[in-house]
Amino acid sequence: MGKIDNVAANLPVRVPLHSTPMGIWGSFRAGRRNVLELIPEIATRAPILSGTTGKRWHMLMDPDGLRHVLRDAVDNYPKSMVTKLILGPAIGNSLFVAEGAEWLWQRRTAAPVFSHRNIAALAPVMTAAATRAADRFAAAAGSGASGGRAIDAFDEMVTATFEVIADVTLSGGEGFDRASVHKAIEDYIGQTARLSMLDILGAPAWVPRPGRMFSAATMRQMKQTADQAILSRKTRGPSPVPDLLDLLLAGEDPATGRRMTVDELRDNLLTFIVAGHETTALTLAWSLYLCAFDPAVQDAARAEAQAALGDRGATTADIPRMPLIRRIVDEALRLYPPAAFLARTAQKADTLLGREVRAQDTVILPIYALHRHHALWQNPDGFDPARFLTAPQRFSYLPFGDGPRICIGASFALQEAVIILATLLARFRYGPVPGKDPKPVMILTLRPQGGVWLAVERV
Repeated sequence: MGKIDNVAANLPVRVPLHSTPMGIWGSFRAGRRNVLELIPEIATRAPILSGTTGKRWHMLMDPDGLRHVLRDAVDNYPKSMVTKLILGPAIGNSLFVAEGAEWLWQRRTAAPVFSHRNIAALAPVMTAAATRAADRFAAAAGSGASGGRAIDAFDEMVTATFEVIADVTLSGGEGFDRASVHKAIEDYIGQTARLSMLDILGAPAWVPRPGRMFSAATMRQMKQTADQAILSRKTRGPSPVPDLLDLLLAGEDPATGRRMTVDELRDNLLTFIVAGHETTALTLAWSLYLCAFDPAVQDAARAEAQAALGDRGATTADIPRMPLIRRIVDEALRLYPPAAFLARTAQKADTLLGREVRAQDTVILPIYALHRHHALWQNPDGFDPARFLTAPQRFSYLPFGDGPRICIGASFALQEAVIILATLLARFRYGPVPGKDPKPVMILTLRPQGGVWLAVERV
């Protein structure tokens, strides 16, 4: 497979990381601009870094150390208070942020919802969204004779994946205003899910963060919309084809028989809605962007998709026949992981790679640096889907985390990404748009500032 020469192609494959860890005020300014700018360049070569920025911190890039934090000693490293402060207003104490026994019973209850059988049953929704996206591309794209026309692939992929998550969570649609929920999510991420100076200083949770207070009304509206949808479903009964809400309503903890209350259902439903479209849209947009800079990979993927699909949209049954497209998704997740910067808080003293960790130290997991680490990846900044012909070292590739708290929706996201990407690669050719390079910016997820503009033409 072809590889991108990221200098010759003028591809902004990576954020320019700084040469040394910064002081507190430099960290604050960088974090407000782009959380990735908190990562020093040496993080792509060192196993661990430590320092103090208001609080003691350790930045961990070693697979053995990551295994310890994410699996072996997971109870000692819950999600950081910063994570809970940012996400709590939107998703409460849901599966994503809950800890200990509260997390465990929710995980046991929700796990059957994301079984292989249930995910496969939801695939027709993904195929329909992929086909609608292709129709929109066809209406906007040029022909081979006229040349490709510029389309913001990220905006289009957000539309497609929100259609999917709206249909698989609330298929009936009663009491569910898609436009208002979508706008509330976008406003929340744009206004609220940013690093605060108080977070960097380690201020306690009870100290108000003004930006998060500003969005309280938006959050209330979003929760009210979800509550109405849940109550409506309870009244009218399940859908003909069970969706995620039906499955959650029917779910119970196999160990205790406990079922979710309306508040718990709402918080978890909003978790799936917020996380379930943004991350997959990013993966798809970056996948198309990378293909635009590598015609050899793009042509091979198109041939694979056309051979499997002909003129129709992709289905879950087609996925085994499109291994290259799956590898493109994997490589996009390596270069541009949506969850590119994670943090944990040590509860008691520990040792990481011989480094002393004290209680309340912050342990940063810079997935962006891990995925470009020179000791773990050959040509770490290059686009090379062929690297996934062999499985990467465990805990060196963490687009969905790992251990007991690995993302519960990983299989759902991968199925959706391959179905939509294959459908779009089969029908269109993609090229770069000069002067429209996106800048990877980490706010809550790794977003392309300015959009992902591609020249798209029908084939």
